Order: sequence, then structure tokens, then C-alpha cells
Amino acid sequence: MGILSKKDAALISDPLLDNNPITIQVLGICSALAITAELKASIVMAVSVLFVMGLGNVVISLMRNIIPSKIRIIVQLVVVATLVIVVDQVLKAFAYELSKTLSVFVGLIITNCIIMGRFEAFALANGPKRSFLDGIGNAAGYGFILVVIGFFRELLGSGTLLGYKVLGDPIEKTGLYAIGYENNGFMLLSPMALIVVGIIIWVQRSKNPALIEEN
Repeated sequence: MGILSKKDAALISDPLLDNNPITIQVLGICSALAITAELKASIVMAVSVLFVMGLGNVVISLMRNIIPSKIRIIVQLVVVATLVIVVDQVLKAFAYELSKTLSVFVGLIITNCIIMGRFEAFALANGPKRSFLDGIGNAAGYGFILVVIGFFRELLGSGTLLGYKVLGDPIEKTGLYAIGYENNGFMLLSPMALIVVGIIIWVQRSKNPALIEEN
């Protein structure tokens, strides 16, 4: 018998595949457009949301029976804001340059509709274990799309991955640049992130036509 029941395992697998927050629910698009020009920024944002959503879901679940209905949104905002401050301070301590790049967008995690939606729709109605799994699953689904977008935008737009030149040197004309390859500067613009998301949605739905009927 596995560690997780089939129902619990689905809380992690469904957001990664058939019910992805970005490609199916069309939530969290803003950060997908804004911070995915570099793979490193995409990974950091994904890990940050994973921490905030996983721990936040548990906290809200533990407090669900004592939160007055009329102020539940305020309580949820306080919880997520506290966790985001922790993330922001850790970034400033260990990755200061990156924290400056992501400063505004890390703060916007507070109003990320995926997080608030899972607090409201799941954590307030379920126990800590299932809430944690739900938070991890949805954050992983969100982060996976960010990393995929960041991978292709940095690779095709700058010829690098995590800052390392993987296609050659465009100045010295080595690697692919020696045969005339040029970086696609359009990939670094926000509209291209939306196009990449559209391609991912097309691929996902073409493999699973049932998603078209459900959505």
C-alpha cells in the first residue's frame, strides 16, 4: 500500500496535468508573462510560490474552524503576506541581485489568485494533510509552466540557460552562431510568453481532447 491514497495522490498529479492552474484554469498569467525571460527567475518564483502555497494551505486549514466567516479573506491575506515577507527576506539575504529583479513580483504573490483560490476553495474545507498536498500540487503545476516558458524564452531569446552560453558565443561566432544563427529578441518580450503559453495549451489539449469539452 502506497504512502498516499489514490485520492490524495490526485491532489498532486491533477494540477500538473489535467487541471493546471495556468493552462486550464487560466490563473497566475501575470507572473508567467512578467518574470519568465530568464530561467533562474522562473525557478525562484516557482519555489517561492511552492513554499507560500504549501505552508499557507496548512495554516489556513488549521485555523479554519476559528476564522470568522466575515473576515476570512483578511485572515488569508495576512497569512500569505507573512509568508511572502519571509520569502522576500530570504532572497535579499542569499540572492540579493535576483531579489531586486523579482522584488515587485514577489510582492504580487500576495494577490496571486491561485493561492487565494486554493485557500478559499480547499484549505477552508479540508484537513492539514490534504490541504498541504493540494497546495504543493497546484504550486508545482504553476511552477512547471513557469519553468517551461522560462527555458524556451531564455534559450531562444538569449542563447543561454541559467546564464550559461549553451548555443555558443554570438560575439565570437562560435557554436550555432558560426552557421548564421541569431537570437530571437522577440522571445524576451512579454507577449511572447503569452504565445508560448498558448502553444503549451494547444499541445496539452490536443493530447487530451476531453479538456476541450470540459473547458
